[in-house]
Amino acid sequence: LSKHHISTTHELTGFSLFSYHSHTSLTRRAHNFLNLSCTTSTRLRLHIHRFFPFTSSTNSINMSEVQSGQAEVKKYETYDLNVDPNQDDKATEIKLLSFKRPHMRAFHCSWFCFFIAFFIWFAIAPLLPEVKDTLGLTKQEIWTSNICSVFGTIFLRFINGPLCDKYGARIPMGIILAFASIPCALTGLVNSATSLAVLRFFIGFGGSTFVMCQFWTSRMFTKEVVGTANALVGGWGNLGGGVTQLVMGSVLFPLFKTGMSAEQAWRTVCIVPACVGMATGITILKISEDAPKGNYNEMKKNGTMAQVSASGSFRAGAANFNTWLLFIQYACCFGVELTMNNAAASYFKATFELSTEAAAAIASIFGWMNLFARGVGGFVSDKANARMGMRGRLWWQTICLVIEGVMVFIFANTNSLGLAIFIMVIFSSFVQAAEGSSYGIVPYVNPPVTGSIAGIVGAGGNTGAVCFGLGFRQLETKQAFYLMASCIVASGVLSLCIFIKGHAGLITGQDSEEAIAAWKKMGAPAADTTLQVPEPDAEAADDVEK
Repeated sequence: LSKHHISTTHELTGFSLFSYHSHTSLTRRAHNFLNLSCTTSTRLRLHIHRFFPFTSSTNSINMSEVQSGQAEVKKYETYDLNVDPNQDDKATEIKLLSFKRPHMRAFHCSWFCFFIAFFIWFAIAPLLPEVKDTLGLTKQEIWTSNICSVFGTIFLRFINGPLCDKYGARIPMGIILAFASIPCALTGLVNSATSLAVLRFFIGFGGSTFVMCQFWTSRMFTKEVVGTANALVGGWGNLGGGVTQLVMGSVLFPLFKTGMSAEQAWRTVCIVPACVGMATGITILKISEDAPKGNYNEMKKNGTMAQVSASGSFRAGAANFNTWLLFIQYACCFGVELTMNNAAASYFKATFELSTEAAAAIASIFGWMNLFARGVGGFVSDKANARMGMRGRLWWQTICLVIEGVMVFIFANTNSLGLAIFIMVIFSSFVQAAEGSSYGIVPYVNPPVTGSIAGIVGAGGNTGAVCFGLGFRQLETKQAFYLMASCIVASGVLSLCIFIKGHAGLITGQDSEEAIAAWKKMGAPAADTTLQVPEPDAEAADDVEK
């Protein structure tokens, strides 16, 4: 009976922050607790797993001092941004021009890493017409390689979510970026349809960094602004798809071709994104933090957070029905974007008889919409939440998906190059907005396992790309567009079935009082963040020691 379990639990994210077992007697421990000040900045809940009476006097505890005597709970005592101590020191604002640690440094590292992942992932996409001619491949074989490029990341997206919950986003981000750079550098060794498919399968692992991208900002920003934060980093990262089309197809490829043949050019040009990816993966491990209070390994050592079960996190996320509804909806927005990244250059070249360089430049426009569209999607989702709560987020999600689907129908029936580009701009804008809206909802589904849910929903995007890719592989182009458009509109209707605990649905249900107070910002003042531990009286201590 001399050991008592003290645990603190983050009440908003649900993360168990740490568990500490005292090995002293109750009386000795009560004496050591005197005059210790708790510096934790989250609202904590104390659980004493033995019953004993207390006197009215109390003493404060510094949890890090209890464990180490010297270690601090937080890496930074002050922040450049305003933070909410009741949400684990997450930032309540976004300063885009700031690069200061920890919040904005993580923000910029997040989107830049995902941007580079796209640079690696789709480096070969605008060059596929050249690869097709060199190797004598068929349309089906090219689409098989496209499918493999997005299929390779599905499995990892499922895994990366729980890994983020356990280790944070920084380490998995760096490792996967470095790994994906290796097969990218080996692109020049491709000599058959099979080797192209296998190579693109492993390069596709880089696409799983999206999970870390979204988890990282979810860990740094409060729920009130996380929709905007997630949308911005996701959108600017996705921008890599458009930039890659332009840089690889219209800049680097022609540059390399000036000193060598077209075949030699496409076989060597992918070394550039590979080198950039490897350097970024190594650098990112050194220049940022996993969370506002520091890196996960440091936080576990000083007692700020507990060990997290990756398998338990995944089971909890997968057991929530809302996760799979968002999985389908994300398949119909991000899956569409991946499909267009693979298909757009070839589509414009074949349909309007353009050169490889011109088709790549036009195709890049689809990705360039990420510069603002995904951020706008998340921003509008946050504003809709401020006015209507979760119902506002769901309505905006539905509107984006339905308009997106309608635009695909129109795009498929456009025969004018100028009009096709104009429709593609609108089409792409709502694709990105739906993506931003989706990840404005994800952090609410089950906060303790946000990483796992983000991973599962993110895998939906790649699953959608595989399914739509199969459609383009087996059907005529127009029929494939019709199939894709129908699926998108149908997915918008699924918003009717999304019911998140404590929040209103699309047309039914009511928000809880806590939810209403949160989105109307009418909550009570933040609770005192000093953890008070009652001092046991002498009689109770004697009883326990006996």
